[in-house]
Amino acid sequence: MRRDKMKKESIGQKIYRNLMDGITHMLPFVIGGGLLIALAFLFDDYAIDPSNFGSNTPLSAFLKQIGDLTFGFMLPVFAAYIAVSIAGQPGMVVGFIGGVLAQQSGAGFLGALLAGFIAGYIVVLLEKVLCFIPKSLEGLKPMLLYPLLGLILVGAVMTFVVNPPVTMLNTMITETLTGMGASSQILLGIVLAAMMAVDMGGPLNKGAYMFAVICFDAGNYAAMAAVIIGGMVPATSIALATTLFKNKFTKKDREAGLTNYILGLSFITEGAISFAAADPFRVLPSVTVGSAVAGGLAMFFGCASRAPHGGIFILPVIENPIGFVIAFLSGVVVAALMIGFLKKTVVEEEVQ
Repeated sequence: MRRDKMKKESIGQKIYRNLMDGITHMLPFVIGGGLLIALAFLFDDYAIDPSNFGSNTPLSAFLKQIGDLTFGFMLPVFAAYIAVSIAGQPGMVVGFIGGVLAQQSGAGFLGALLAGFIAGYIVVLLEKVLCFIPKSLEGLKPMLLYPLLGLILVGAVMTFVVNPPVTMLNTMITETLTGMGASSQILLGIVLAAMMAVDMGGPLNKGAYMFAVICFDAGNYAAMAAVIIGGMVPATSIALATTLFKNKFTKKDREAGLTNYILGLSFITEGAISFAAADPFRVLPSVTVGSAVAGGLAMFFGCASRAPHGGIFILPVIENPIGFVIAFLSGVVVAALMIGFLKKTVVEEEVQ
């Protein structure tokens, strides 16, 4: 059934589905582990030992240990479920170990992504190569042959072919991000935040978030602040627009707008989808510009987030929280005013 479905898809659709399967299963590890790490910093005392900040008190040390452990499974799980999406359950262990090898070598997210696809297609290849084995020994394949041969092959490919060049590329990217000047950082913040708003949970949104996760894993927390603020603006600005410009929305829209305050503040961009779908040529440009303004200002103010999710509720672990709030409110106001200016007034009976 799985193979029949795959045959009907284009190559691009297959790759995108495989990738999204990996991301979907990875995100709970990113968010859960990242929030625990953020709480560790929140409940710690910097004055005790600045060099050990995050683990100075028993509570913070406990939270940091569990958070680091959870976050550390991010890349192996990502690779494992890409492989599962391609080859089914036999791809799990091969993809997982491929992800571990990418993580340990410094190949990072890109290495784990390649490991998932390589592992999946290694298992598919093994299924074809080992088709001569009689049905009486069929049970040996998933339990013994696929894991054994798959691990040897993925280990060899990752160790000698993939990891060395990808590790060099990651090092170059990290050094480039670290060495960015103020203007470049602002531009990066604008682009990332705009990507979070422009398709609201789609490929660009996920791409921006995953880039921020890569930076987060490398110890660069500024990109995550820009991404979070960019994801908060759309729903919140729409909520504000429904409050300020009642004559531009139906009663049903205004009621839905109230819910968007909560969704937006919680970093749930998808709350804006129904409004954008109903009026894409006015709403989408507005929220994209608003998010871009917020992301650029967040970088300008030197904001950084030690948590990968949580919206306004992670404000205590944001570097320069006042700047973060100013950037967020600026983006929300800009987007809300654009929506109010661009949208047409609805007929009177609709707003009763």
